[in-house]
Amino acid sequence: MIQSMTGFAAASADTPRGRLAVEVRSVNARFLDLQFRIADELRAVEPLLRELMQARLARGKVDCRVFLADDATGSGARLSAEAIAQLRELSAQVLKEMPQATPLRIADVLRWPGVIVESPLDEGETRRLAAEVCARALDELVASRSREGAKLAAAIAERVASMRRRLEQVAPLVPQSLAAYQARLAERLKEAIGSALGTFDDRVRAELALFAAKADVDEELTRLQAHLGEVDRTLSRGGMVGKRLDFLAQELNREANTLASKAASQEISDCALELKLLVEQMREQVQNIE
Repeated sequence: MIQSMTGFAAASADTPRGRLAVEVRSVNARFLDLQFRIADELRAVEPLLRELMQARLARGKVDCRVFLADDATGSGARLSAEAIAQLRELSAQVLKEMPQATPLRIADVLRWPGVIVESPLDEGETRRLAAEVCARALDELVASRSREGAKLAAAIAERVASMRRRLEQVAPLVPQSLAAYQARLAERLKEAIGSALGTFDDRVRAELALFAAKADVDEELTRLQAHLGEVDRTLSRGGMVGKRLDFLAQELNREANTLASKAASQEISDCALELKLLVEQMREQVQNIE
């Protein structure tokens, strides 16, 4: 199965401190690049999550956000009498110095650092929940990447079919295009050399033989067909084929460029340009494949 490198997934689970949530976003990249944004109190689970992701993903720039949505009314939260007393003293001092100041509101008090005291996290349970939530998020991410990968594979197969049809159309035109161009070249040589020279026939034959060798595109057409066949086989094999497909796209583009430079007629030149366009469209899709 072919996977895209683009996707998003999220999962969460309830804990005594609130909801433990994991969000994963991925985009295309040459290698696997994992970036984590984790709350300080959950930093200990990062190595575990990194291992889980490295086991499931091979390529892509992956941003993982792990956070705990704290619930101040949960069973694990209580007010700190010491912090409230300290805040009361500070507030009294401020009001003494600045009588016009607005008194503290309840919301201000609750936001003050240290006023709400959380019960410490159970490290073992936190690791277990983090692994479970991350695994569910990865399942969703892989499924999303697989769905998009199937669409990308279909788009590439469509371009391959178009290239193959174009090659089948132009292949019969090569001999007659070559013959017509040789006839025109012979006329020009006759005008340039002149019939007075005794070496006329030998010179014309030599020039035509040299042109025929340079304009022979059978090798390019054969290689293009072979590369297209390899693309089909790679798509059917599936797996982590992004780099292989990118290499094949480069080879297809190289052969299309050579075909354009050796084109002996406008039809062959047009075919080469269409092939280059289709290859470029194919490469745009390949860049997103794992």
